Amino acid sequence: MCTRLCLIGACLGFFLAACEQAPSYTVTLEAGAEEVRGAVVPLELPDGLPDGPLYLEGPEDQRLPVQRTGASRGMVLIDRLPAGATWTFTLNAGGEERNPVQQRMQDGIIRLTVGQRPVLHYQAEPKAPPAGVDSIYTRGGYIHPVYTPSGVIVTDDFPHNHLHHHGIWAAWTRTRYDGREPDFWNMGDGTGTVVPVSAEGFADGPVFSGFEARHRYLDLTTGEPVPVLDETWEVRVYNVRPSARPVWLFDLIVTQTMIGDLPLELPEYRYGGVGFRGHGQWDGPDGAVFLTSEGRDRSDGHATRARWCHIGGLVDGAPAGVSIMDHPGNVRAPQPMRIHPTEPFFNYAPSQLGDWAIEPGEPLVLRYRYLVYDGEPDAALIDAYWRGFANPPIVHVSP
Repeated sequence: MCTRLCLIGACLGFFLAACEQAPSYTVTLEAGAEEVRGAVVPLELPDGLPDGPLYLEGPEDQRLPVQRTGASRGMVLIDRLPAGATWTFTLNAGGEERNPVQQRMQDGIIRLTVGQRPVLHYQAEPKAPPAGVDSIYTRGGYIHPVYTPSGVIVTDDFPHNHLHHHGIWAAWTRTRYDGREPDFWNMGDGTGTVVPVSAEGFADGPVFSGFEARHRYLDLTTGEPVPVLDETWEVRVYNVRPSARPVWLFDLIVTQTMIGDLPLELPEYRYGGVGFRGHGQWDGPDGAVFLTSEGRDRSDGHATRARWCHIGGLVDGAPAGVSIMDHPGNVRAPQPMRIHPTEPFFNYAPSQLGDWAIEPGEPLVLRYRYLVYDGEPDAALIDAYWRGFANPPIVHVSP
């Protein structure tokens, strides 16, 4: 009899415990006056959440994965938030663990994929130039190729007319350091170079994956390499949900820190910083199409300032392109641009606005977002993605 009563009591206790509701939390997102797209929103996660997957459930039957980025922090990607909207979600635990955004290191290359489809490669180790080209052009620490959602490549590497161009890469051109003038961009001159130091991938996830890489700028003007500047790249590829206009979305955050106690002076010049080299089929005066956030093109866009710039063209007869977005927190934002008159080259070039410097103890941080797509550019859509980058929605987490 006692055994039966104890068993019934135990079952009742288990039932009541199971019926106790776990703490419920709501997440409220407030948009501004205009629609935003592709907003990467950080969340402060409340205490007491169970381990395992988290997701937001809310308007329009949305179920958005939350990726943990720390003990009490998470991140969610809001694909679209209408103008003036206030959306309320429930923060839930459970579901199947899925990590569609993945990174893999193989043969000195980090490959980033979403749902097993390629987004970009990062050249983590030095890569030799094509046969017959001087080994002085050996370079690593850059992104190439970059793919559209349909798998079309939109970047180039070692183009014949500018062998020092590499997909997405960074270097300063006209500089002064300790009385010398190393050129880290035009490496064929032999006065400066940028070398990869290390690269480490992030964990795969439902919202993003990526890597962090370190590069070093070397002054070669003295006969022995002189370390000048350390550069860190943080690259994140995001899991944008399929829509009528498929896109890939990724961030590049560049942090540059002086190694010694001298500044790197950056005199006024027309290019230098983070560059982009487009597909080889876009070469020539009629090959590439440029469109800026201010409505300018190749004919009148050079040396103007813009929040974003599209560069694209035909690849095997079909249009494809990428929009490069300048964060409003960047130095001299909106930054002026180098738009090449005859080649598929683009560069946000803050040095166009006059002399400046990277000072010891004052790291320079540059943030850019890349939107990659098949087809022609849609200015209104690109604007919405820029707002998601520059002005993400206000978020509140409450019981």
